[in-house]
Amino acid sequence: MRLQERVEQNTGLMLALTLLVVSIGGMVEIVPIFFQQSTMQPAKGVVPYSAIQLSGRDIYIREGCVSCHSQMVRPFRAETERYGPFSTAGEFTYERPFLWGSKRTGPDLARVGQRYSDEWHRVHLINPRDVVPESIMPSYPWLETSPLDATTLPARMTALKNLGVPYSEEEIASAQEEVAGKTEMDALIAYLQVLGTAVKKNESGGDHDH
Repeated sequence: MRLQERVEQNTGLMLALTLLVVSIGGMVEIVPIFFQQSTMQPAKGVVPYSAIQLSGRDIYIREGCVSCHSQMVRPFRAETERYGPFSTAGEFTYERPFLWGSKRTGPDLARVGQRYSDEWHRVHLINPRDVVPESIMPSYPWLETSPLDATTLPARMTALKNLGVPYSEEEIASAQEEVAGKTEMDALIAYLQVLGTAVKKNESGGDHDH
């Protein structure tokens, strides 16, 4: 008991010991992850974003969508029944940065790909209340008329390649041509439509979506 009393009465010592225990616990939890293939390799069907999808992801980040929408289905029945299969590490291999989020003012979007038509997304982004009357989501009408700026896209893809995303030189070189004439709305919808589709393909056992 004397040792316990000494620790409890010495704030500095208690803080140091607390940090030591937390550090050891953190290492025990985190270090093994780096040696598990399932956390280091992409899940089946997961491929790098195309040029237009990557552009849409950048717009998604720019407009702060991650502040209200998570992209992580937790392994709880209430979540899997509403959103679909729970998220796995292999789905995020090419995510730089990951967009798990921590708040759901709006629904989780991890499995939103192909759930709605392109036109539904377009109407929803221009004025959410046209399709969801009770929505409090802001409107993004300017995306419909804003041309997609792809001047930095090759550099962005090159940076991702340096971080391990397997873009080919041909994909990088043709990126600007691929998105020529597209709007920011087109790019954002392309990004939303790919979210979670690899998992849906795996579940269905083929290349078609539910």
